[in-house]
Amino acid sequence: MFSMTGFGKGEYREGGIELSVEIKTVNNRYLDIAVRGPRMFTFYEERIRAAVREKLSRGHAEIFISCLDKREAAKPLYVDAAAAQGWYAAAARIKALFPSLTDDLTLTALMKCADVVRQEEQQGADEALLCALDAALAQALDRLGGMRAAEGARLAEDMLSRMDTIEKLALSIRERAPLVAQSYREKLEERVREALSGGGFDEARLLTEVAVFADKCNIDEELTRLFSHIAQFRSICKEERVGRKLDFLIQEFNREANTICSKSNDLAVTNAGLALKNEIEKVREQVQNIE
Repeated sequence: MFSMTGFGKGEYREGGIELSVEIKTVNNRYLDIAVRGPRMFTFYEERIRAAVREKLSRGHAEIFISCLDKREAAKPLYVDAAAAQGWYAAAARIKALFPSLTDDLTLTALMKCADVVRQEEQQGADEALLCALDAALAQALDRLGGMRAAEGARLAEDMLSRMDTIEKLALSIRERAPLVAQSYREKLEERVREALSGGGFDEARLLTEVAVFADKCNIDEELTRLFSHIAQFRSICKEERVGRKLDFLIQEFNREANTICSKSNDLAVTNAGLALKNEIEKVREQVQNIE
């Protein structure tokens, strides 16, 4: 089992290349990947996303790439001829307006003018940079996976402990449920006797009323399904990527708990049902963190 929340960092430092990759993940219903880094890696975002998709199936992942290239290599310069001509023409016009001024426009001065000479931006990463990126990304994903697995184990432990509590509450409800009809019969019989001031009453009609009440408040089916859900929950927790399964299953838990509370006509069952819903809600909140 994996949590959707985690962090991992990978680094590559070799041959003048210093590159790091940081990955931060948080909860999300589907897999959403955002990549931020130097422009040279823009063309390789799909390569990065593909590597992430192999490791993650849900969650919002933010990937931050930083790179410092210290390798000795020629830095290509771009000469903007149009900009140079513009500066030269402007100087000529100013000279015509002010003939007395000394003309000191030199090649060096022209090269210093804005936009005449500038360093060309690297359009893409070379093979060495891509190898560095792959290595740092793999390391970051491994560390992210370790953190998410550790967090997932803690979440599983917490949810399974709450599942034990849910099972105990369900058992207490199952023990109490058969007594509800009997308690109703005793109270109804007592009220009838008081109304008739000790006179006789129709036993058959009383039994019919009790039978109708017992049928309305019967929760055997709900309890049977609830115990089945508990067994399924424990079984699913042994798998890896279980978020969607548990998300659906916990909705079924809520459905049974709501029905039990709605059918209940007994204070003890109602209190246990409300405690049951409270524990289910806590599990539901944790399930939202599971991949």
